[in-house]
Amino acid sequence: MADSLVIIPTYNEKENIEKIIHKVFSLGTPYDILVVDDGSPDGTAAIVKGLQSDYPEQLFIEERKGKLGLGTAYIHGFKWALARAYQYIFEMDADFSHNPEDLLRLRNECSQGGADMAIGSRYIKGVNVVNWPMNRVLMSYFASVYVRFITGINIQDATAGFVCFTRPVLEKIPLDKIQFVGYAFQIEMKFKAIQYGFNVTEVPIIFTDRTDGVSKMNTGIFREAFFGVIQLKLESLFRKDN
Repeated sequence: MADSLVIIPTYNEKENIEKIIHKVFSLGTPYDILVVDDGSPDGTAAIVKGLQSDYPEQLFIEERKGKLGLGTAYIHGFKWALARAYQYIFEMDADFSHNPEDLLRLRNECSQGGADMAIGSRYIKGVNVVNWPMNRVLMSYFASVYVRFITGINIQDATAGFVCFTRPVLEKIPLDKIQFVGYAFQIEMKFKAIQYGFNVTEVPIIFTDRTDGVSKMNTGIFREAFFGVIQLKLESLFRKDN
């Protein structure tokens, strides 16, 4: 078993899942992969199962019934990882918007650079986004500005979903108390890590929008993030997690 686990949540990713799995396993550093599939009707889970014989003891799948949300998929994956001996646990999308070759850079930031949590950041050095329409770039960028203003955390890409956690971070954060499922989930995990005193750093990446499959983004996710940030800040003022 590798000491690093890449969690890939999926819903209808048949166009991408085989390619992303092969790519991660082609890297020089060993990683295990856990796919958390939310009952994809397009057969994503069957593709993953078909590949397990090629990657025994490296490729795993957890199937859930119904589309339960990105945040709950990652929480499921985090708990699965903590039940095993993984020391570095990654969030990564299935659609190649996150370059698998950057996994090593995120891991090195934690294993050698002293970070407890390393974020693949689109905005730490300018705006590094490819193939997004300008309105979405602006919405994402100013969402992070808004998060910094409300919460006071100094993270340039607060909604980033390409992250390496060290084991102690996920052991400390009370995962059963995480409230949100979309962009707000990503913000909440960063906010909690900083609250608990962990060293959270950003590593510049180039984010490339998907070319295959369909985006899962919707207005409800943005709405959750907008109001969720205010809720996080207010709760932090009046109580602390034990």
